[in-house]
Amino acid sequence: MSNRVVHKRRATITDLPLYYSGHLRKKLTKEKDFKKYYGELRGATLFLYKDDTQDTYTEKLHLGQLKSMQLHSPYQKKTPTIFTLTLQTEEVQLQMDNSDTGEEWRGYILTVVKKEIPSKLQLLPGQMLQLQDALDQERRRNPTTQRPELPPRPLFLCTPSPFQSPPASASPSSTPPKDKTDNSPEIPACFFHVSRKEAEHMLKVNPECGSIILRPSTLANNYALTLRQQTSRSEIGPILKNFRVTSTNVGFVIELDTAVTVSSLNEVLNYFLEKTEYRLHPFMASQPYDTRIDMSPVPNILKTVPKAQVAPMLRSETKEKLPPPPTNQDDGDYVMPDDHDPNLKLVQMDRELEAVLKLRRESLYTETEEVNTKQSSEKPPSAAVQWSGNSSTI
Repeated sequence: MSNRVVHKRRATITDLPLYYSGHLRKKLTKEKDFKKYYGELRGATLFLYKDDTQDTYTEKLHLGQLKSMQLHSPYQKKTPTIFTLTLQTEEVQLQMDNSDTGEEWRGYILTVVKKEIPSKLQLLPGQMLQLQDALDQERRRNPTTQRPELPPRPLFLCTPSPFQSPPASASPSSTPPKDKTDNSPEIPACFFHVSRKEAEHMLKVNPECGSIILRPSTLANNYALTLRQQTSRSEIGPILKNFRVTSTNVGFVIELDTAVTVSSLNEVLNYFLEKTEYRLHPFMASQPYDTRIDMSPVPNILKTVPKAQVAPMLRSETKEKLPPPPTNQDDGDYVMPDDHDPNLKLVQMDRELEAVLKLRRESLYTETEEVNTKQSSEKPPSAAVQWSGNSSTI
């Protein structure tokens, strides 16, 4: 099968434009030996074939997930060049035969990933033109989508936080900076008056609060940015980086390989958020929360109404429960009532009155009998004799 037919079949299978190709070696960082491949950079994907005659790729690397591309060893003639590519889930090493080939691979890979030609490339003018053609084609194929602007910061976050007050031992050089623009005069909420060591400690201890801290630098008119970034290698863990930001009359200069000038500290923060694809977040100190609910005293609004005072009930010293009345009592027998009860006193008075009337009846009856006896004794004897005579006559 001819090379022309192979390339057509590869283009049909991948459905991506070819930007660069060549022989290389590849291995994972955990592996010991490199394996030979024939690589083709199509779009933002590196396809690996066993040789130049194979029409179906063996492996592929999605370079859109590329985080960094570092030179493993300095360029030297007649010695292999090794690059370490840090991807989303793994680290891969690529080995080229010489420094010239390695520089071409580096230029094309970074161009298709970042959509811009890297600075300080050691390529010939003709190679730079070919690289520009590849960049134009990739921009047409996959135009850069504009990221939506960040929503405005809520008002309660614009107010100064008590956690951002400078300590008593702060140096005069750590005074709060002033933004250069009038549109956003507020300082970013992730600005803290701390040193490099303190900022790194805050990011290590409180990873849930954020991963970017702006702070004053030890140099006058300079500031710094400390960030904590995750790596794909679990044995390494997160890494800490510090960047210098210089304040000038023009604005704030972020001192990178290619210096970047912005007009305010807010734009410094936004620049790092965009370059890290919003995987990092500004550090926001956690606010304490209460865990108990206490009952508040009832306000003394209503007048208190005095309680009604009731006179105590007078109770008899005798037993509250009277003994039951005796059975089969005679008509003239009475039960002696309690002297303290007024009703019983009336009953007693009635009984006394009845006794008096009884005595009067008895005395009257006695007087009547005496009168009758006296009258019978005073009758004349003739009557008796006459009565007797008459009876004898009969």
